[in-house]
Amino acid sequence: MPAPIRRSTRRLVWLLILLPLLICVLGGLYMLGMTYLEGNPRSFLRSVEWAAETLTTTGYGADATWQHPLMNLLVIGTQLLGMSIIVLIFPLYVLPYLEEQFEARLQRTLPPMQGKVLIQGYSPAVDSLVQELRREGVGLVILEQDDAAARTLRDRGYDVVAGNLEEQADLLSGVARARALVTNGDDHTGASFIMIAREYGFHGPMLALCADPLHRTPMEQIGATAVFTPSHILAAALAARASTRISPRHEGLRLVGDYLDLGEFRVRADSPFAGRQLGELGLRERYAITLLGQYVGGRFLQVEGPATRIEPGAILVAVGSQESLQRIEQLATPINRQGPIVVAGYGAVGQKVVEMLRDAGEETVVIDSAPREGVDVVGNVLERHTLARAGVGKAKAMILALSNDSAGVFAAAVVRDYDGNLPLIARVNRAPNVARLYTVGADFALSIGEVAGQIIAHHVLERADVVLEDQLKFVRVAPGRLVGIHPWQAQAREKTGAAIVAVQRGSDVVVNFKPGFIVAADDVVFICGSVPCLEKYFEEFDTQAVAAPLQH
Repeated sequence: MPAPIRRSTRRLVWLLILLPLLICVLGGLYMLGMTYLEGNPRSFLRSVEWAAETLTTTGYGADATWQHPLMNLLVIGTQLLGMSIIVLIFPLYVLPYLEEQFEARLQRTLPPMQGKVLIQGYSPAVDSLVQELRREGVGLVILEQDDAAARTLRDRGYDVVAGNLEEQADLLSGVARARALVTNGDDHTGASFIMIAREYGFHGPMLALCADPLHRTPMEQIGATAVFTPSHILAAALAARASTRISPRHEGLRLVGDYLDLGEFRVRADSPFAGRQLGELGLRERYAITLLGQYVGGRFLQVEGPATRIEPGAILVAVGSQESLQRIEQLATPINRQGPIVVAGYGAVGQKVVEMLRDAGEETVVIDSAPREGVDVVGNVLERHTLARAGVGKAKAMILALSNDSAGVFAAAVVRDYDGNLPLIARVNRAPNVARLYTVGADFALSIGEVAGQIIAHHVLERADVVLEDQLKFVRVAPGRLVGIHPWQAQAREKTGAAIVAVQRGSDVVVNFKPGFIVAADDVVFICGSVPCLEKYFEEFDTQAVAAPLQH
């Protein structure tokens, strides 16, 4: 099948046809005018020469004056037409043709697809997936309909194929041997992509991103393995960050709730905690609390040992008695867990966030620039009086669900200046802007590419888990190899990452372990850590969880 003639080539061919024709027409008119109006006949060839000289503004030879008004108008019109052609001919016809001749040609057919992933349509939603595939060494090809977008991706080093499924029926003829397919275009184009790929014999995983959740079932019926709505994935992740009712980050705390409490504290830059190592602070010895970890740049970092450095601006997560936690409130600012959750931006993502929060029983206040149903405060989130009307100072968290990354970064700076302690969560379109949001003071920033990319990578790379939230678990365990040892001398945290936070002895729960305290065989030990850390603890100390409820 011959390659189609490019648009710039067609335009240049028409120019080469029409320009001589125009010169002939003008030459004919000049010949008639000189014969019947001026009484000074010219041959057709001489007249054509005049037309060419006039259009190109090179001169007229012996013909320099005319007597009849109509001849003067013909000459003037021809001169103006010549100037117009000179101005337009090069940028509109010649230069595009030359650019296409000298630039690298876009690939119009699929390369060998053995073991590669084909992504139809590039956008921020698949950016993180593309980067993850590259890190894993998985080959990928991007199919783009727009030539300009395809050239940009090619210049960034991606393997790109440019083509339109509606115009090139055989574009996916080599797709059967691909490892997986991902469609990220509009829902209609995605549906066509799925059907055509299946028709060409692809039987592997076909993952689709769609805008309308109502299209999920139809896309699965025509051949998609799984269909996701990126805006809903992002909304769920944002809501889970703001509300522990949706995704409790500290599971099992109720087991020790009557004896211990969990506090979250922001470390101010002038706090005595800032910049110091955990071993220097002696929090367990001086305050009878156990520091579980700290949120830094949106990531939860578990305490690994005495050398752990407390980062300025971090959110500390500590467990201890209420009295113990109150003692360190003066050293670090407690995080408010009362009040509404303020959501700024009521687009597709913002609406879904509010829906999830309200379904979980959370009180919400919605800020948006346009009045509409569901908006509580109409105003600009960049203005302090709008934040005051929304009660930001009394909120327990704020979510920035703005659709523009630049507006989101600036809004985060404004909100952080308004309230330095409010937990601030922000959505991002492009992953590189996540770092900028952390720089201006956001506690958590999530890009649509990060959350959608992890879900898709889970299927494409066949990973065992999907990590969107850091979660700690409190577990009651038998003493195991702790018997006869002081809890802090066992170095459980250093060896496993799980922390010993309390010991139940009879009806008492001991939090502050004095130097002479020794774990007995009939004690129950409370530990806290992530699931992998807990598994290491079980193996290291030869123990298991105790299922019986705590008696008190």
